[in-house]
Amino acid sequence: MSERLLREKPADRYYSAEFSIKGFDLIYQFKLWNKASTSMCVLVKENSRILPWLKVGETFNVKYYVAASAHPPQYLETLVVHVTKNDQGRFQGHYLVGLRIVEGQATKPRARMAVC
Repeated sequence: MSERLLREKPADRYYSAEFSIKGFDLIYQFKLWNKASTSMCVLVKENSRILPWLKVGETFNVKYYVAASAHPPQYLETLVVHVTKNDQGRFQGHYLVGLRIVEGQATKPRARMAVC
């Protein structure tokens, strides 16, 4: 990975996150939103099948796509830090799911046990 990417905050380094849950036929990929220096959010529809799996305190092996497309995706252990319903405005009917990459925990993919 380039030196520039290593200096960036994790929230600035990635543009999307991919989750796959054992037993689901689908892989869920989400654009990253509301990027703070150490955390980021994904927007999940309130009727999505993946929402009940995304619980505060749970960790998942998430596949992150790097903003610099020349770099391969990375699997990183990720903690769910909040699940907040959006009742009004542009994202009404959705939940913001806050994610935080667990520092220094780059891992290899696990067989369909990861969250998008």
